[in-house]
Amino acid sequence: MESNTTEVSVHSGMLKEVLEGLGKTQKTLPSKFFYDKRGSELFEQICELDEYYPTRTELSIMKNNIGDIAGQLGSGIQLIELGSGSSLKTRLLLDHLPNLHSYVPVDISNDFLSSAAEQLQSEYPNLEINPVSADYTKPFDLPDTNEGIRRIVYYPGSTIGNFTKDEAGDFIALISELIGKNGGLLIGFDLIKDRETLIAAYDDEKGITAQFNKNILTRINRELDANFNPDAFDHKAIFNEEKSRIEMHLVSQKDQTVYMMGSKITIAEGETIHTENSHKYSPESFREITQPHFRTEKTWTDENELFAVQFLTKKHSVLKD
Repeated sequence: MESNTTEVSVHSGMLKEVLEGLGKTQKTLPSKFFYDKRGSELFEQICELDEYYPTRTELSIMKNNIGDIAGQLGSGIQLIELGSGSSLKTRLLLDHLPNLHSYVPVDISNDFLSSAAEQLQSEYPNLEINPVSADYTKPFDLPDTNEGIRRIVYYPGSTIGNFTKDEAGDFIALISELIGKNGGLLIGFDLIKDRETLIAAYDDEKGITAQFNKNILTRINRELDANFNPDAFDHKAIFNEEKSRIEMHLVSQKDQTVYMMGSKITIAEGETIHTENSHKYSPESFREITQPHFRTEKTWTDENELFAVQFLTKKHSVLKD
């Protein structure tokens, strides 16, 4: 009974957010709903694409600077990864952080999280791994730690770019509360660059990103008893220069009527559903959203300055050696 009640509650919250988004003049869907098991698998494939530079660039930054990064984070910490994956970047940290207290992967996709955590536990049998299934854009509880253990959030992959600037500021504030005093944040963010490189990264020739984008409709069909036809939509990526962001849209190929748990949604031919933003930053514009709560300790970039990894510590904290 308890698990069924939880499932109903989760789907009720999802239904509310989906209907609110689809009721707007510019229809939207929350990008966090991309990441069911299939969506997470597709995103892993996207990260391997030639056009998708962020993953390999961030990984190269981590590899080239791992000693310095580990030194900045220090020893005896609880490492909390938001939006955990099966990434090599995570393993780099686990291999190089001295006397790591515990690792806490957090993900909205429980199936994917469980699988990834089990795999990591088999690779690191002596490490305490405590997976947490949660929507990390909202407050959630972390496993308890011993006195003096410092919490550091790891948020790789330029996922911060999915938020609007105001949302990003709110999210940074949430992380500040989550980690408590003396905490830190290791974060990746995408830097501003030419339009052609950006568009190619979000509209690949193999069509994997298109599958990823349409999969959100497949998930809504399954979990909210809707009748979207994903094949009746085209994937489109555009660069919004004014807001310095890539936008992903689903473009309706025809007039459509969609039914979802008693609700009716009409979509006109050519109308779009805005599914994701990916904001691009300069170091200066990124500092604007972090400085109310954090101070920048160090920034690492690649030689072409495509991407940045940054370590920040909470303001007004007293760090221990």
